[in-house]
Amino acid sequence: MLDINKLKFDDKGLIPAIVVDSITKKVLTLAYMNEESLKISMEKGLTCFWSRSRNELWLKGETSGNYQHIVSITADCDNDALIVVVEKDGPACHKGTDSCFTNPVWHSDELSEFSLEGLADMIEGRKTTKVEGSYTTYLFEKGIDKILKKIGEESTEVIIASKANDKKETIYEVADLAYHVMVMMVEMGISLEDIHRELASRHVIDKKVKQEKMTK
Repeated sequence: MLDINKLKFDDKGLIPAIVVDSITKKVLTLAYMNEESLKISMEKGLTCFWSRSRNELWLKGETSGNYQHIVSITADCDNDALIVVVEKDGPACHKGTDSCFTNPVWHSDELSEFSLEGLADMIEGRKTTKVEGSYTTYLFEKGIDKILKKIGEESTEVIIASKANDKKETIYEVADLAYHVMVMMVEMGISLEDIHRELASRHVIDKKVKQEKMTK
């Protein structure tokens, strides 16, 4: 672990801290820490910043309840900036949005950014706002039985492709299955975060089981 005395604070005693959601990997906010707020963050396991506008310490969530539980803090190669990975209790922005970064400035016409979170948002949008000709909207209109039937069909296709040792086809069918499972999740009100937390809890259990086996 890096000694915090090796961090390079600026002439005002501050270091930028980029806060990232541990689940979505989305950048939540850019704030600043001084040595005192960094130590508080490490002691409490909660983000504490230095407010440049109020000129005082600021424990995120102290008034709003939107605490940020720290998973890790990592310095860059020059030790003059931090990445703070967190699990958050609520919106990161004081305006009530999930992230402070919500105002697009420019995007490429040739390159596109994909994420499971973005796909989940699109699927959710097709449920709340019907789009004519949309296959996703069609599934929601048909209901859970149709969605589950498709999951069953796609599961079979995955088995057939993988049994044939056809990697390319298996990837294609797994993607189809994942999409239909996500439609089912939206229909049932299950979020990607719910699945992430469940898998994370099983990962901890699995580690304990492995440790127990090693000691026997």
